[in-house]
Amino acid sequence: MDKIFLNDLQIDTIIGIYDWERETLQTLSFDLEMDWDIAKAAKSDDIADTLDYGAIANTIVSFVEASRYQLIETLAEDLAALLLQNYPIPKLKLTLSKPVALHGQNIARIVIERQK
Repeated sequence: MDKIFLNDLQIDTIIGIYDWERETLQTLSFDLEMDWDIAKAAKSDDIADTLDYGAIANTIVSFVEASRYQLIETLAEDLAALLLQNYPIPKLKLTLSKPVALHGQNIARIVIERQK
């Protein structure tokens, strides 16, 4: 299976469990790996035959900016479900990264894989 990648999509949102996190925008980073057979699009050179990753990116941005989750795990699950429901993606791998202040500047990262 071929793959389409969408990397380093950075979106500001409210996320977290602490009071200060509920009042401060934080920048989350998203990486997507989507299974897709690109042969038809490569032959036709027509966007109708491939995944419109611009539309997918816009969906992610709109969803995340409007969200107010406490946990990145919940955000990742709901976002993956939304993408699988609204686009003909057979399988995706979603990586979500959030900056954290644990003994300096660090990044919390989760990776989930979901399919139809």
